[in-house]
This record gives sequence, structure tokens and C-alpha cells, in this order.
Amino acid sequence: MLRIGAIVLNVSDTERGSAFWSAALGYERSTNPDFLEPGEGTAPSVHLDQSDRTHLDLWTDSAEEQHAQVERLVTLGADRVDWDYPEDADFVVLTDPDGTLFCVVDTSAHSAGEQTGDATARTE
Repeated sequence: MLRIGAIVLNVSDTERGSAFWSAALGYERSTNPDFLEPGEGTAPSVHLDQSDRTHLDLWTDSAEEQHAQVERLVTLGADRVDWDYPEDADFVVLTDPDGTLFCVVDTSAHSAGEQTGDATARTE
């Protein structure tokens, strides 16, 4: 099932952004201080990043599901982005019909409880 796993927010100061967004949303810092997790429920994480653009990370549970979702999104109007992917990339970068970047991330490579990192920040 494709789901919003993280909302990546571009901030000039991650410490200040963390203080504001955790108070505003009732989120808590995860073991990775750049990630905020919902205190209750199953809302998406918030990833604070100083070098990346604001975008969505959509999560899948396997490489097969990631491939199927990317193909489905392309048929809906998304475009693949020519990206400089690292060798061990767990993400695919797409744009929506208006050109807004987003990532489809295969979370199966991450151990239980490990926070998935931001895809585009690792390659820019």
C-alpha cells in the first residue's frame, strides 16, 4: 500500500524547526533528531532538512510494490526524473503533472524501527 511516510520540510535551522514543528503538531523527536514522529496515531513523519526542497516521501513495503506503484503513478501522469542515484538507492524520484518532485521509497531495506532517510537529500 502506498502511503505518505514522510513530509520533507526545507528549514534554515533544523533545531529551531524541530522546536517549532514538534510543538505545533504535538510530534516527538525520533532517534534521528532531524525526524519528528507523531505522538499518537499513524500520521506521517516530518523530516527537517536544510539542503533539500520540500516534498513528499511515499513509502512502500517492498521493491516489487515500489516498482508497481511507480508504474501506476506514471500511468496517472507522473514523470520519471533523470536523477543521479547512488548505487544502493531505495527510492525513485518522480514529478507530478505540475512538476512537483516526490519520491517513492522502498522501506524493506530498513530494519524495524529504523528511520528511512530522505531520498533526495542524499543525492543532491
